[in-house]
Amino acid sequence: MENPDASPPPRGPRPARTPSGRRLSPTRAALLETLQAQPQPTGIPALISMTGLHANTLREHLDGLQRVGLVTRQQAPATGRGRPGWLYTATHRSWDDPRPEYAGLAATLAAVIARTSPRPEEAAREAGEEWGQRLAREAGEPVSEEPRAAREKVTELFDDMGFAPEPDEDVRELRLTRCPLLQAAYEQPGVVCSVHLGVARGVLAEYGAGTDGIELFSFVEPGACLLRLAPPED
Repeated sequence: MENPDASPPPRGPRPARTPSGRRLSPTRAALLETLQAQPQPTGIPALISMTGLHANTLREHLDGLQRVGLVTRQQAPATGRGRPGWLYTATHRSWDDPRPEYAGLAATLAAVIARTSPRPEEAAREAGEEWGQRLAREAGEPVSEEPRAAREKVTELFDDMGFAPEPDEDVRELRLTRCPLLQAAYEQPGVVCSVHLGVARGVLAEYGAGTDGIELFSFVEPGACLLRLAPPED
């Protein structure tokens, strides 16, 4: 029986999990362990042999480990014609180590933008777009030209940032169930949420996908914000 005096659940996402609350997928964890066991930087061909993963799948997991600071890469020495490949090394950081605290800095920057810019939401969105384009470039391998593939990349990057997105069947809309900058978003929602909207726009633009119809609906339902990456199909 429901308690009539119970308060309704708050709208919007929950705070992002701490590093110990987020777990690597079994494949990604196994790949990290493989790299940790190597005495020297290791290239893609050797890792394919060790793990049995397809090259594209392997690169995707390496990119994910790199984004969260568990793996670094360096270019291999040139040995002849053609572009040299990459060598990968596991860092000394544990997945359970604290990540750098940036929420306070983000809140401060949001407050500065809100106070000093004549168009704070526009400025925040433009900053987010630059950030999203950089994230997409750092992610490595380009995705296919299919719009859905670009939307899936947005989902992947938002997951890496701690938003715990839940995509719908066609990856046209994401429920952002957590927020790494929740307190800042409460204090400066127009600015902080515009940054996150800009990130999605920047990633899509970098992969050649259209950005028309992209919208972020902040705190619209219990447990999530909604990020619309494409208009609903007719």
